[in-house]
Amino acid sequence: MDLVELTKEIVTALAKEKDNVNVKEFETDDENTILIEVMVSANDIGRIIGKEGKNAKAIRTLVQASSYLKDNKKVKINIDSF
Repeated sequence: MDLVELTKEIVTALAKEKDNVNVKEFETDDENTILIEVMVSANDIGRIIGKEGKNAKAIRTLVQASSYLKDNKKVKINIDSF
């Protein structure tokens, strides 16, 4: 499973409005860095980030661990709402 799919699976499991979850990978200047943008509805942003950012940190940790097993690249995840 690639990193975008893994991120989408985790975020979709947490979201109430599952149809509004959008996850994309973007190019970065650094070839050893992957940028993943997560867009969720405004109603779900608190649920995805979690209290004191604990859910967001857990998502980043899981995706980063998966990256180290495959590509050994740094992963940055931005979470935003629309």
